[in-house]
Amino acid sequence: MTNAAASATGTELKATITIDASPAQVWALVADVKRMSEWSDQVVKSFVLGGPVRLGTRFFNINHQGWKHWPTNAKVIRFTPHSDFAFTVLENNTVWSFQLEPTADGGTLVTHRRETPRGISALSKALTKVAFGGQEPFTAELLDGMSTTLERLKADIESSR
Repeated sequence: MTNAAASATGTELKATITIDASPAQVWALVADVKRMSEWSDQVVKSFVLGGPVRLGTRFFNINHQGWKHWPTNAKVIRFTPHSDFAFTVLENNTVWSFQLEPTADGGTLVTHRRETPRGISALSKALTKVAFGGQEPFTAELLDGMSTTLERLKADIESSR
């Protein structure tokens, strides 16, 4: 299995991986937020409010780190099938996304990002310092988690082919 490559530039976190599946196949999984706990170390469970996931859909996550658990509320802000799926976490202003690009060999380059276009909320910064040891170690954990998420997503899709 090819490992995901992860990097941080300023406050943007990014991990990429190439998956041997079409953008449509990858999209079917990344846009199914109820399944995110299958790939993410941090997400315990996701609850989608309303019908199928689309632009504007709101969902609720239970996240964890060890014994610590916390809820987040999110809203889908970009929804371009087979190409771009993004949501904002309302408590901290972060934007999480998956961009999908077809590769020449029929696969998909997946880029998973965490961006902070409006900065991270003051409350989130304070809680990260108290509960998670500060931004630096929490950022490192998020980068590792993003890579793990992509590696598990790749394994899931490629093993089912």
